[in-house]
Amino acid sequence: MNKLLPTLALTLFALSAQADPRATGDLGLVIEREDSAALIINTSEPKQLAKIDGLGDLSHASVVFSRGQRYAYVFGRDGGLSKIDLLQDKLDKRIIQAGNSIGGAISQDGKLIAVSNYEPGGVKVFAADTLALVADIPAEYAPGKRSKVVGLVDAPGQKFVFSLFDAGEIWTLDMKNPQKPVVEKFKNIGKEPYDALMSPEGRFYIAGLFGESGLALLDLWDTAAGVKRILPTYGKDDPKLPVYKMPHLEGWAMAGDLLFAPAVGKHEVLVVDKRTWTLLKAIPVAGQPVFVMARPDARQVWVNFAMPDNNQLQIIDTKDLTVSTTLSPGKAVLHMEFTPRGEQVWVALRDDNQVVVYDTATLREVTRLPARHPNGIFFSARAHKIGF
Repeated sequence: MNKLLPTLALTLFALSAQADPRATGDLGLVIEREDSAALIINTSEPKQLAKIDGLGDLSHASVVFSRGQRYAYVFGRDGGLSKIDLLQDKLDKRIIQAGNSIGGAISQDGKLIAVSNYEPGGVKVFAADTLALVADIPAEYAPGKRSKVVGLVDAPGQKFVFSLFDAGEIWTLDMKNPQKPVVEKFKNIGKEPYDALMSPEGRFYIAGLFGESGLALLDLWDTAAGVKRILPTYGKDDPKLPVYKMPHLEGWAMAGDLLFAPAVGKHEVLVVDKRTWTLLKAIPVAGQPVFVMARPDARQVWVNFAMPDNNQLQIIDTKDLTVSTTLSPGKAVLHMEFTPRGEQVWVALRDDNQVVVYDTATLREVTRLPARHPNGIFFSARAHKIGF
């Protein structure tokens, strides 16, 4: 008998005994901004599974997931791009790809990671498996002038779409042939686009404008029609108010034929008819809205706020278009994330060092989990959503 077989069998048994089988669809990350760390969490139990350190500046972190939901890609404000293995509880690879990064996206086939950068202004595209550089797209809008890039999202057809804050432009990036990226530019779309969203089916790209009234709409099914301005007169003659925190537009809510959008600097959530792109109603809310997010079944829209009202959450009934409930979960509500089918919502409480989980039907607390200064919650179900 081979003397190595008993030893090999014992080794394999030990490894299998130590394994922690887990379903990737149950996983997610909670960002701990002050600790340069992320917590791997189970969304079905719920509980913390592991902590990953060494992720750099996470003051404005965002996350996308591989299509198999095994890997999470974390975009840090310091230009860091980190690949986390959610099954082995480890940092697989980390690179510094720019001086100041604002977010990123993953391609339709899951093979490319695109990162939007403030410094230097532009988009870089990397191989998802190795993080090797595939393409570098400078956001040069005039000789020697590069713009900060915002609102980067994935789109069908192996494309990315993003906005140029300084230039007032929207660009599409076609990566079907990674060796020959194709850029299409749409100019004069409005002053200072600061963030954007993609509609769930991947047709409409909508950029919010900070420098003037309205929104910029690009129909990806008909790019020849160019960019259309919607809500061009909303708030046009109102006095400019201080903005305590810019809304995050990836959190805009699409609910059926309605778009729910945060009004910049105002205590309102705007309800827009997607069929006509006209304003149906401005719903008064408790403060300046930051995230306006729809439960997956579109029955509720949850809203959090900039300071000094950031200890509150409000819930909008999408049937009646009114605020139905106000919650006070704790200090500095920064981010929300729904479980895939919407039975729960997880809420980051930065200054309470907690994540609170609510039952969205009863609005009762399910549990609270410790987290050091949490500022972002991202679930692996995002892997199968367009524009996230």
